[in-house]
Amino acid sequence: MIISSDLASCRSKFEALLGKRIVCKTNGGRKRIITYIGTVEHCYNNVFTILCETETGKQSIVSFSYIDVLTKTVRVGIMPEKSEELAV
Repeated sequence: MIISSDLASCRSKFEALLGKRIVCKTNGGRKRIITYIGTVEHCYNNVFTILCETETGKQSIVSFSYIDVLTKTVRVGIMPEKSEELAV
């Protein structure tokens, strides 16, 4: 059973990630894992949205619920920020 305080803490963690790049992995069925890489765009009451860019340059919006994250149906990881080094 999922407690509402867990849901609220999950939502607040995603609100802190607004604008950051994350990786979401979800089960696509038949031993297939679907990976989404993008930035957290919005956090709503029950879902959060990710703005993903495909290989062809098109953008798409994918939404996941906080329940999916809590039940580990969707795995979320934070992408490391690229360090901008100056070329000398």
